[in-house]
Amino acid sequence: MNLGFPASTPAARSIRAGEELPPDMRRQWLEFTDPEDAEHILTIDLTWLESHYSCAFGTPACKGIDAARPDLGCCVHGAFLTDEADRDQLYDAVAEMPAKYWQLRPAGTDRFLAEANPAELEPWLEWDELDNDEGEAEPALKTLVVDGACIFANRTGWATGAGCAIHQWGLAEGRDLTVVKPEVCWQLPLRRLEAYEDRGDGVEVLRTTIAEYQRRGWGGGGEDFDWYCTTAPACHTNPRPLWQTSEAELRALVGDACYEIIAEHCAKRQAAREAGVDEEILLPHPATVAARAATD
Repeated sequence: MNLGFPASTPAARSIRAGEELPPDMRRQWLEFTDPEDAEHILTIDLTWLESHYSCAFGTPACKGIDAARPDLGCCVHGAFLTDEADRDQLYDAVAEMPAKYWQLRPAGTDRFLAEANPAELEPWLEWDELDNDEGEAEPALKTLVVDGACIFANRTGWATGAGCAIHQWGLAEGRDLTVVKPEVCWQLPLRRLEAYEDRGDGVEVLRTTIAEYQRRGWGGGGEDFDWYCTTAPACHTNPRPLWQTSEAELRALVGDACYEIIAEHCAKRQAAREAGVDEEILLPHPATVAARAATD
């Protein structure tokens, strides 16, 4: 079996143990032109969007990327911010979020917000390094890591429960998670890739790809996770497909008009399944297939 990772890595060990499946699989893709922009092409991983994946954080199905801290899920490394808009939205979330939701809220947060000194780094952020598109390390902001996990990760025993403080606040008070959470956090398990390319007629177009945020999306460090969820059958038991359960995130990633095209296409494929079309033709996600077989 092709494990997809070097045999000695934690990724390979998890796959051999049957906790997750190899990342290399046959997939079906949908490609279309943005109805609102003729120079924007979208490529959509149907195999992923039609999977029945759902986040298992806080349940026995989530083993965590660090076996020593399974209760912290994938929050152990902190979240890199994508740009200044991402940073500003996180600032606004901290300013609005009641302290009762945040176990590790820095003591100086109120003073920092009151003084609004642009030269002072937010007490919930730190500088680190992240590889750019050329593979070169460059300075990047990320959420502070405290006692082995993100500063926003509430630990077991906190009044609002273990998990992301921002997520808990957002759900409790009806906030838009695609606005209040860092981009990398609310996108998961989806991944948006964007690149400009020359079309056959010489016109430069933007290609947006929506795909599975698998281990390899984290670079070389992804193979060192003790466990990862997107190909874990235990995380593919949602009765509804991902294109439905992640509608809000998909709309934020591609826009309403493009989401409607995706939803219409997936609905037609679902109707074909229900009419008895051979599943193999539609290439379902192997982890969803394995989860279904285990239930049967």
